[in-house]
Amino acid sequence: MKLTVVGGGSTYTPELVDGFARLRDTLPLDELVLMDPDQDRLDLVGGLARRIFTRQDHAGRITTTTDLDEAVDGADAVLLQLRVGGQAARQQDETWPLECGCVGQETTGAGGLAKALRTVPVVLDIADHVRRTNPRAWIIDFTNPVGIVTRALLQAGHKAVGLCNVAIGLQRKFAALLSVEASAIHLDHVGLNHLTWETAVRLGGPEGEDVLPKLLGEHGDTIAADLRLPRPLLDTLGVIPSYYLRYYYAHDEVVRELGTKPSRAAEVAEMERRLLTMYADPALDEKPELLAKRGGAFYSEAAVDLAAALLGGGGSPYQVVNTYNRGTLPFLPDDAVIEVQAAVGAKGASPLPVPPVDPLHAGLMAAVTAYEDLALRAALHGGRDRVFRALLSHPLVGQYAYAETLTDRLIAHNREHLGWA
Repeated sequence: MKLTVVGGGSTYTPELVDGFARLRDTLPLDELVLMDPDQDRLDLVGGLARRIFTRQDHAGRITTTTDLDEAVDGADAVLLQLRVGGQAARQQDETWPLECGCVGQETTGAGGLAKALRTVPVVLDIADHVRRTNPRAWIIDFTNPVGIVTRALLQAGHKAVGLCNVAIGLQRKFAALLSVEASAIHLDHVGLNHLTWETAVRLGGPEGEDVLPKLLGEHGDTIAADLRLPRPLLDTLGVIPSYYLRYYYAHDEVVRELGTKPSRAAEVAEMERRLLTMYADPALDEKPELLAKRGGAFYSEAAVDLAAALLGGGGSPYQVVNTYNRGTLPFLPDDAVIEVQAAVGAKGASPLPVPPVDPLHAGLMAAVTAYEDLALRAALHGGRDRVFRALLSHPLVGQYAYAETLTDRLIAHNREHLGWA
């Protein structure tokens, strides 16, 4: 079995490699290809990756290349983890929206739109290479904004599934709070990528006992503190939102906070510098502890689980993924990409039935779905008017004066990545 990671020079990659090594029985790899246009980073990350495999006695071969066609040729699955423009572009995404009084974040709001505009054309070009070289390969998208990127891939007819680590992270946290194995926790997870709620926490599977009321009753303060949302809000909602909902539920508070501290991009850039120095040490043969602070917790477990299920091997029968709605949430279009529990196998992901969704959540999901549709049109076809319409539709923007200013700043800061600009 051959798996290719496009963006293999990422500092995330050793986390992924460690998962492939530890979970070899679930996903038995013969070859892991790391592809990246940055040869220097690829050399550092590839060297550590090989040492990790050696330390853990994995018999698979790790190869590195800057050639995309070579990388995807014969691959059974291709995992995408890209950051077009690097941390410098992320720094821009997180700062210029704040100048207009809006959240500066790399996956939602104006910054998220900027990333989508940069990313979608690049991802579709990569996917076209995959289709020409090996049309039977699955594409697993971990590239943000996952919902928009996955929708672009699916609309273009690619065999693709989107993946995010929010659900698996919550599963692990809830399991620890309840003192049970993570595999015993099944989440009724519903929403869009980075806009999700846990409406039930079940023990043993989709039909298991819902222990969400117990979880909130006994551990509500801990969960609220982790989400940085007030406990009474969780009690009122009766569900557990993902931490991304704080951008909506406490927008002005978040904007004030972001304006008083260094950006996350600056923190991550410094972390990456330190990590790459560590990766250069020929004695290092395991992922360093610092990597846990980089983000992407449990990323490797989720990726292995999904790849194994898609390729007909092991993997959990039910997984939280991003895929077409197809009537699962009747208030959204069939071609909307939703993030829910799905049955995953060799034919792809089929969403499990979802109970009726509270209008409080459904309304926000419908609004953001409309934004994602407009954002994808802007990413595919360009044009200032399309960018403006996407921003005006976003619940975190919404006012025409903000949308006008943000549109001009987005284009100015991303002109080198926007062929139409």
